[in-house]
Amino acid sequence: MFSSSSWRYAHVVNVSADCYDHDKAIINEQVMVTYPHQCLQQSFLRCCLFISLVSMFAYASLASAQQRGLSPRYEDSNSDLVADVPDRQDDWRDPRILVFAYTPVEDPALYARVWDDFIQHLSDATGKEIRFFPVQSNAAQLEAMRAGRLHIAGFNTGSTPVAVNCSGFVPFAMMAGRSGEYGYEMELITHPDSSIRTPEDLRGQKLAFTSPTSNSGYKAPVSILEGEFNLKADIDYESTYSGSHDNSILGVVNGDYPAAAVANEVLRRMEGRGVVAPEQYRMVYRSQTFPTTAYGIAHDLEPGLAENIRRAFFDYNWEGTALAEEFADAGMSQFIPVTYQEHWSLIRDIDRINNTIYYCD
Repeated sequence: MFSSSSWRYAHVVNVSADCYDHDKAIINEQVMVTYPHQCLQQSFLRCCLFISLVSMFAYASLASAQQRGLSPRYEDSNSDLVADVPDRQDDWRDPRILVFAYTPVEDPALYARVWDDFIQHLSDATGKEIRFFPVQSNAAQLEAMRAGRLHIAGFNTGSTPVAVNCSGFVPFAMMAGRSGEYGYEMELITHPDSSIRTPEDLRGQKLAFTSPTSNSGYKAPVSILEGEFNLKADIDYESTYSGSHDNSILGVVNGDYPAAAVANEVLRRMEGRGVVAPEQYRMVYRSQTFPTTAYGIAHDLEPGLAENIRRAFFDYNWEGTALAEEFADAGMSQFIPVTYQEHWSLIRDIDRINNTIYYCD
């Protein structure tokens, strides 16, 4: 058993000063995402997710803001579970420069190049300058959109509900294959020489997660391990956090972690780039299929601008682009329309099973 004190934090993601150096105009506040160990030890993963501004809030002052749905700072008059465009035209935003961020990855500079052609396409479609912001954590990306400094984004599967409810994110697109197929699976992987052959063998071992907001990198595996194998986080196995799927995969390959929970679409892309090879790891479990990264906008963009952004995603010609090359191993070749209400229902179910709570305000 892995013991812990009553309110010792299982994981804290801080937007550090190093992150500010990328663009102080975009991120200038700290955000913290935490899971208390006490919650992780309760039946059926009574997990609590706290999203708070470190400089402004303490846990005690957040109790009244507890919720599972949309923050009261947003309206949802049509019950589609995402924030409405503000009624007052004065509340619409039409920035001269639009900021785009992709979900955190190990090498943000690489993905800046991957998205270059798409960003130019987006600039042509909107008549705006588009800047790629290489976020270093989910917390930084969430707070940037919440604070109005991020306008277009790709949020990973598990962060999408937090982004929708706490940051006013409105998803509308997802990558898909030529026939519209989409999704990925969570895999538990280990080193080929490891004694871990099944999930039950994780008992007494260390398991690497990515971050508490990740679906395949935390929420889904924790739920599955307890629900299917009676393995409770930080009681039957020890949790550690790598910060990204790339780091977890490399950690297993290099022997730093006995096992890790990762998104297999990231594995495929890393194999495609020659970063890792299939013989360097072994899969011990594969989950059902989940939706992948959600692409969308801040809820309060001027409606005409918002429509131009949407159209740019669906009009984009992938052929011969760095984006097509990067995501070819995952079978992606287009953007398809999605809604949070329909396509994220499974992820919301996982959050409900985990009793996930958002502290947004």
